[in-house]
Amino acid sequence: MSPTPETIPFGPSSSPLVGQWYPAQGQMQAAMVLHGATGVPQRFYRHFAAWAAERGIGTLTYDYRDFGDSLRGPIRNSPASMADWAVADQDAAQRKLAALAPTGPLWVLGHSLGGLGVAFHTYPARVSRIITLGSGMTHHWDHPWSYLPKVLAFWFLLGPLATAVTGYLPGRRLGLGADLPAGVYWQWRRWCTRRGFFASDIGRSLPQPDFDAPHPPLELCVATDDVVVPPVAVQRYAAHFAPSRTQLRMFDPGTYGLKHLGHVSFLGAGLGAGLGAGNEAAWDDLLLHQTAQVDAAPLRQAR
Repeated sequence: MSPTPETIPFGPSSSPLVGQWYPAQGQMQAAMVLHGATGVPQRFYRHFAAWAAERGIGTLTYDYRDFGDSLRGPIRNSPASMADWAVADQDAAQRKLAALAPTGPLWVLGHSLGGLGVAFHTYPARVSRIITLGSGMTHHWDHPWSYLPKVLAFWFLLGPLATAVTGYLPGRRLGLGADLPAGVYWQWRRWCTRRGFFASDIGRSLPQPDFDAPHPPLELCVATDDVVVPPVAVQRYAAHFAPSRTQLRMFDPGTYGLKHLGHVSFLGAGLGAGLGAGNEAAWDDLLLHQTAQVDAAPLRQAR
């Protein structure tokens, strides 16, 4: 029987967050926070979170400020930015996880944006594992040609025009994903259309990242068929961290008898599908085993 999640409000009163806590079933192996991808509401992760909890991994999901269950008031009035989501909100969620599970190991799983805050956080000794999935320093020319028209429309045509007119990104109306606060969209656009990614925001909306700070073992994971954050972008991100504490893991859908893992769908259950939509073998590899292909190439390169 799947665990029933508990609604957990947390964070400062100025930017309250709403999470869902999936308590571990049986003996708890670890407690895990799942930092979500940009524009992906926490409800999308509910099947994965329940699956993890059934295997003894208590899991906290949540929505970033002014998004999903954490939205307060009209989205066009939100001052939220990507930096708020990647730094302050992720930090608040990690502290809430420690309060929910006062003993035992803590894990951090970051999906896409959720894994880009690693160098901006400090981790207590109880954090024994950090996993990122599809987290990379993506530039718009990294995408395959088949996906590029959609990317160019999102960053240079429909996305900026609609955001300028409406005061927020009306992603649902445009068929480009979820609605997002304007500040989130504009900062996201800046990162993904500049070669330095978030470098121009360091010292402004972002603190100085410390890629060389001691951190728990870091696993940077990506599906080989991810066109949103292609493996090359994950490799670019991985190169900033000390290779002695970092592992790059490639997930080929064929290994699990699947035709597709992708970017968002890796952690989701498709429409009308059962738990995991057949992705459980990949989930098991992601969290409980380490049998996915490990890239043996050196990770540290010129920054």
